[in-house]
Amino acid sequence: MPNPTPLFSSEEYIRRLALVRNAMADRSIDALFLEDPSNMAWLTGYDGWSFYVHQGVIILHDQAPIWWGRSMDANGAVRTVWMDDARVVAYPDKYVQSTEFHPMQHLAAYFRDLGLSNRRIGLELDNYYFSAKAYLTLRQELPDAELLDATALVNWQRTIKSDEELVFMRKAARISEKVVDGIVERIEPGLRKNELVAEIYADTVRGVGDDWGDYPAFVPLLPSGTDASAPHLTWDGRPFERDTATFFEISGCYRRYHAPLCRTVFLGKPPQYLRDAEAALVEGLEAGLDAARAGNTAADIARALATPLEAAGIERGARAGYPIGISYPPDWGERTISIREQDNTVLEAGMTFHFMPGLWMKDWGMEITETILIQPNGPAECLCDRPRMLYVKD
Repeated sequence: MPNPTPLFSSEEYIRRLALVRNAMADRSIDALFLEDPSNMAWLTGYDGWSFYVHQGVIILHDQAPIWWGRSMDANGAVRTVWMDDARVVAYPDKYVQSTEFHPMQHLAAYFRDLGLSNRRIGLELDNYYFSAKAYLTLRQELPDAELLDATALVNWQRTIKSDEELVFMRKAARISEKVVDGIVERIEPGLRKNELVAEIYADTVRGVGDDWGDYPAFVPLLPSGTDASAPHLTWDGRPFERDTATFFEISGCYRRYHAPLCRTVFLGKPPQYLRDAEAALVEGLEAGLDAARAGNTAADIARALATPLEAAGIERGARAGYPIGISYPPDWGERTISIREQDNTVLEAGMTFHFMPGLWMKDWGMEITETILIQPNGPAECLCDRPRMLYVKD
């Protein structure tokens, strides 16, 4: 029986499938195999912590999607996907982390049963979840098939969010606000970092009202002082120190949808160079938000941001943002568009980005960011509503 309570309407899933099938047709792809759990969830609703083994979704042009995965996870598929039970196909546990068998042998045999042994099959070759061994095994088992690189084919179809998706993202944004408020309220000199992280996770999972929190695709990042020159450090048991800045990169998550929000807190009186950086960064953010309009490009946002930063003598070498929405670890980005001067992708209403111009200098760092929604008219909407500033606790 089909899942009686799918996350989205049947019309929404039909819309998504149509987008993917059109993209497949444009590239003459007969079948598409997806291992990215975000793409699996987006097309079928599947949600489970099983992406540490091989699993996937098969998309054909004339049939409902097929969930394929480990036998013990098949019941989880039956309980979360919108398709009926016959569209759930499982492989035996003998294929799991074995030196004798590989799950792709089972998948190849299933492809042969579907009549795909000599057809064009799209694969997500540059993906966290699809290994080199998986490709080599499929290549060996399907010598007459044409295996094509379909990396990000589905990701690009996810760039414009539907109204149903935006409901979830707005719920995630309320959770992000709660987390940031809790950080600012609790942080003080002497508090151990791991203790604050415990409260961050508590706020994230408790959620807001009836909107419970899911686990984000990224862990909280909160480097302090000179460590804040590195963007991806997590935490340890050291206490927060006075006269030190700490940036916090967090996101609320609801039904796998994210709304990242980063803020920086200084304990004490900030030095003038941080105040100057704050002013330039906020000016750049606001200029970028104004440039983030339908019909402009991702590069336009980057250029608007760069002008006040460069005037303040700050040069950034990194991109300033990326699309976000549904995601699983280890990354909440969609891995398509980048907000940088070399990306001329035209912005469209319904696109959502983490506008993320973090400053990671030689011996200090600062993050003030927004999750934004491109509007049909006018500048982007910020889904979260918290002051864009350096928070100071004296």
